[in-house]
Amino acid sequence: MATPTSGAALSAEEKKEFDEYDSCLYGFLKFEDSEGNGKKSLLEKGVAYYENVLKDHIKSVNAESDRDNLPYLDPSIYCHLGHLNLLLEQFPKALSAYQKFYNLQTEHWKNAPFLYGLGLVYYHHNSLSWAIKSFQQVLYVDPGFKRANEIHIRLGLMFKANGNYSASSKHFRLALNDSSESSLSKLEIRLNIAHLLEVQGEFKQAKEAYEQFVAEEGLSKSVKATALRQLGWLYHTVESFGDKVSRETRAIQFLQRSLELDPNGQTSYLLGRCFSSSGKVHDAFVWYRHSIDKSEANADTWCSIGVLYQQQNQPMDALQAYICAVQLDKSHQAAWTDLGVLYESCNQPTDALTCYQRAARNSKVHANANLAAKIKFLHHNLKNIPMQHFQTKPKTLPNIEEAWRLPIPAELTSRQNSGGLTSQPCGILSTGGSVMPPSMAQTQGFNTDRMEEEKKSRKRPSSENMEIPTTPPQPGFMSREQLNLLQLLASQPNLTPQQQQALRQLQHQFTQQQQMKINNPQAVVRPGQPGHSTSPPSSQHNSPGSSGSPGNVFGRPSPSSFEFLSSERLHGSSTSSFSGFPTFSNFTKSLDNFLQSQTPTPLSSPSAYSAHASSTSAAPFYSSSNTDVDFLPYSGKPRMPGQGQSGEQDQGQRLPGGVPLPLHGNLPPASNIPFNRGNGPVTPHRSAAALAATSANANASGITLPSAGPLHPTSISNTLPSDFIHNLRAANMSEQEISSLLSRPNITTSIAEDFITQFSRSKKAGDASQGALSMKPLTLSQSHIKNLLHSTSEGSGKMEQKDKQISAFNLQLSGKEIIDLSRGLGKNGFCLTNMLQDFGPPPSPAAPPSPPLPKDHLNPPTPSVYLESKRDAFSPELQQYCHSQPVVVIRGLAGALKLDLGLFSTKTLVEANSDHRVEVRAQKQQAPDENRDQLGKKVWKCESSRSHTSIAKYAQYQASSFQESLREEHDKARGQHKDSDSDSNSSTSSKKKKSKVIKFGTNVDLSDERKWRSQLHELTKLPAFTRVVSAGNLLSHVGHTILGMNTVQLYMKVPGSRTPGHQENNNFCSVNINIGPGDCEWFAVPDQYWGVIQSLCERHNINYLTGSWWPVLEDLYEEDVPVYRFIQKPGDLVWIGPGTVHWVQAVGWCNNIAWNVGPMTARQYQLALERYEWNKLQCYKSIVPMVHLSWNIARNISIVEPRMYELVKYVLLRSLRQIQMLIDFVEELGFEVKWQGRARDEAATYCDDCELEVFNILFVKEQDKKFVVHCQDCARKISPKLENFIVLNQYKLETLIEIYDNFVIHSSTPSASGSIC
Repeated sequence: MATPTSGAALSAEEKKEFDEYDSCLYGFLKFEDSEGNGKKSLLEKGVAYYENVLKDHIKSVNAESDRDNLPYLDPSIYCHLGHLNLLLEQFPKALSAYQKFYNLQTEHWKNAPFLYGLGLVYYHHNSLSWAIKSFQQVLYVDPGFKRANEIHIRLGLMFKANGNYSASSKHFRLALNDSSESSLSKLEIRLNIAHLLEVQGEFKQAKEAYEQFVAEEGLSKSVKATALRQLGWLYHTVESFGDKVSRETRAIQFLQRSLELDPNGQTSYLLGRCFSSSGKVHDAFVWYRHSIDKSEANADTWCSIGVLYQQQNQPMDALQAYICAVQLDKSHQAAWTDLGVLYESCNQPTDALTCYQRAARNSKVHANANLAAKIKFLHHNLKNIPMQHFQTKPKTLPNIEEAWRLPIPAELTSRQNSGGLTSQPCGILSTGGSVMPPSMAQTQGFNTDRMEEEKKSRKRPSSENMEIPTTPPQPGFMSREQLNLLQLLASQPNLTPQQQQALRQLQHQFTQQQQMKINNPQAVVRPGQPGHSTSPPSSQHNSPGSSGSPGNVFGRPSPSSFEFLSSERLHGSSTSSFSGFPTFSNFTKSLDNFLQSQTPTPLSSPSAYSAHASSTSAAPFYSSSNTDVDFLPYSGKPRMPGQGQSGEQDQGQRLPGGVPLPLHGNLPPASNIPFNRGNGPVTPHRSAAALAATSANANASGITLPSAGPLHPTSISNTLPSDFIHNLRAANMSEQEISSLLSRPNITTSIAEDFITQFSRSKKAGDASQGALSMKPLTLSQSHIKNLLHSTSEGSGKMEQKDKQISAFNLQLSGKEIIDLSRGLGKNGFCLTNMLQDFGPPPSPAAPPSPPLPKDHLNPPTPSVYLESKRDAFSPELQQYCHSQPVVVIRGLAGALKLDLGLFSTKTLVEANSDHRVEVRAQKQQAPDENRDQLGKKVWKCESSRSHTSIAKYAQYQASSFQESLREEHDKARGQHKDSDSDSNSSTSSKKKKSKVIKFGTNVDLSDERKWRSQLHELTKLPAFTRVVSAGNLLSHVGHTILGMNTVQLYMKVPGSRTPGHQENNNFCSVNINIGPGDCEWFAVPDQYWGVIQSLCERHNINYLTGSWWPVLEDLYEEDVPVYRFIQKPGDLVWIGPGTVHWVQAVGWCNNIAWNVGPMTARQYQLALERYEWNKLQCYKSIVPMVHLSWNIARNISIVEPRMYELVKYVLLRSLRQIQMLIDFVEELGFEVKWQGRARDEAATYCDDCELEVFNILFVKEQDKKFVVHCQDCARKISPKLENFIVLNQYKLETLIEIYDNFVIHSSTPSASGSIC
């Protein structure tokens, strides 16, 4: 590493101290006292030191004439620089440094503190989706990470903000069980869990939880005040808690008690809401005033003030208050709706329609049916009313564009101009001749005349029109809204003269801004401008509800309105005060959704840590400059793994400070950026005909297995130039260094990439004048090779040492040798968790095949087979064909096999077990190719509500639905037809007919042989590869029941019943038979494209694994995703291949039966393992225990396929090593592993906290008089020394070694099942 020639210098002691500073200290360093000030000075000195190192390196690069002997720069400098800036809360600089490290260090994912720091930067900027990915990767690569509880707290907050309450609850409980130090106390975490109950509608449980806090002694004032506030708000909003008078009385009492403990503006606002609901207008105004004085006036406060003015028949004042609300939060649905109601009441329907449309556009969660009806009504009626009618009629209120530029209260102007809301000693003003209630003015004691004079000279900061600015914008820094408008206008082909003028003005201002950045880089960010990030984002939130009554404006506090939900400590504040949290619900203000609304544009400026060409420049090192020369190939565009230098994803948006934001992970952000096609192995797409000819043994590429023995230089010498190794030796490299270099995977590509990384292109004027690149041969010098070796050995930390320790493992070892080699490696608590590979990168969604399919190939014909006889059904060719296809329709199966499908008819089911439980999903009936919300917009989110009934009751509903349809058909035939909503099978009809809610009977369990013996026996007539139980079915070897997978489930349907999009659990295959009498329509996508669909779900704020989604076909076609679409007739069997994404809708009245199967193929096993690891990354439970299953496969099955054998053998090898490491850890703590054994058909064991599979070694702790199993990592978080834990094992180590040694590949010819001999 270069030594700085000037500037800050560090002593040896300071350098040693710096080694202890990383992202894990974020939020725990205090800078208030003298000791803290010293630490802060040291951090600043370290930043200056590293910056000088980088500057000196740039000078040496520019001064070096021998381009083959360039000095080396350790990429970890950028990582450490990012840590230091993070601790100093210099987030843009931290992000810039992290980004450089990300691009330079190929194995950055091994550095958990780096991933954690990157996640903290994303979290600070409200870029939630990327922060979630970073934090999940930390937990995956290092489950025992020091700050795992901090990660769980933040994940809990972010998932709650995103509406994923189950995931939020899981992470909060993991944080609650963690005994290590955290920024939130256990009481505060419990309070968050209680609030989760509230936002999910579990009001009774939430009330009981809050009451426990109120009754508990010794709580901090802030905790008890928050519990009292939420309890008061529950009494205000939940009608089941009593009559309105008594509820309001108790609500006011609780809120007043909360204010006594912790006066804050949010509680004052809620108290104003309660008084408003009780009809006490004066008191409501008083408390709204207090809310403003507490520096927390937000859109909700102004919206509620508008409601009060409207109730007092002061429309002009109400208008002004609503405008204040929507200018503070332009996505405030309630304010826009109430503003529309105001305009409608003043007989200005055009403005009302505009407001309603804005409200509908900003609907974040559920579309409002009343809002949709208002919009439709106004649209219809305004078409029939002449425009002159509105032009000649006097207006009660200014139109919306005029109102946008009206004067506003002085305190709002000053707070907006200062970048945040600050306390002002003034009250709530009115305009336009109307005055606020006299009693209110007297109470506040302010001079209205003076304030009126002041407000006349003020205009709103957003004085431009809502859509197009009518006045030239001032030179300087453009706001986000102006940038949005610039991109929108630039993308439109036909513009009006006014729009063209606005576009020219914005382009001119943008040019000035760019020039200003070049000439004065220090002026890139100014306090008060968008992008200034010295403090957390402002606390604003949206309010559900949209009526003119105060009770409906706010609904109940949104997750973000719950002040206790996130702490300043989470954002690194050094203060101990409890003053509220930044929120997440204002997604329009957050960077994450700002990116979603933009068309990505290439970044032209390098990051803050790019190298400067001129070392004598007076510009600060952090500034952007067009004269930058990258000594490493970084163009300023964020580039993620798998993306090329000029890939289509080399785009991104800037965070505050002009710093480009990297697209985190292998996925693009939830934006319009195309899906990454550069990651992972490229597999050519095959047509349906080509797929049909593919044998069942064709394996998808994916897992890279280690070689069977140690790699020797001579083993790959044939793949390199003949004189390559000779040149290495000529460079005076030792044999060990040569072996280390040659042992790298993909040696040729790796060396080429390192050369690209190590050497920059010359930008001398002489080179530029040549007009073409001069291709010169590269010569390997000793310094080059040593730099390459050095670069690959840096930045890996502890994991690099583990790589060396386990490099000796291969399949040639016996079980005893594996145990001997593993002994002692787990004493410090380290344990293997990845069943795919040793210390591999976190799993990522698969990249789609490249090149993309032509548009006319996106509706391929569905592979179909017509059976004429039983012999056809049992032919090996049918099995091989199904195993080679993503989806197959086998028609005529029931007739060929003489299956009695009547055993599964509704009538027979009622006769057999009428009281059997049925899960019911209430859904909106729609056309199969559409999914619309209540406003008629196409969406991905599939809404349904859950309940339960019996087979008899659902059969009654199914029959009545059918009879109703018959009556409608009869009336139609007699000419008495009226709009029907009982069937909706076409897009055109669905637009005309009113939607209807239907009930879908799903997940009917038919596993009990005593109840369903005849039905289950009938299914034994099926071919072996489709049976529920067979020797060739992997799921038959799990050893216990997995409901719906290795058991039969029944589905009872009426037209429109939907099974939303999904992949089967752990990517296993699926068999589905339509019992009839109606049809079903299917949609299916090959598994190679699941990553695209996952990205689209993320773009629509839906969790791919746990969410309910119905793809919009146009979106899939736009992303070049092929979709199979077909009809399943009664008696047809649909085979779903491993990993195939599919969704289904009933066309008629029918029943279906379905179950999963696991073909004994390498592809099935590999995809199951990949999903097992992906689920682990996503903190999602894999209901197929793959480790447990792998040991049963080795015990019970003779494998003949080499690839399948290797995959299973490596899982067993890793499992053996994991078991020995766990034993080492337990013995190191002085515990004895006690024998428990395992009962026959006992289910696999999962950790009670994280829900990961736990095999053999169980960490058991008694909780609530029950013995609960934990994994090693969760047990250590509960108690590092395992106090009060019992460690049990279920298998003797000798038994497992014997199974491992006896598991060998067999050379005999596979049977018809293709899996066993």
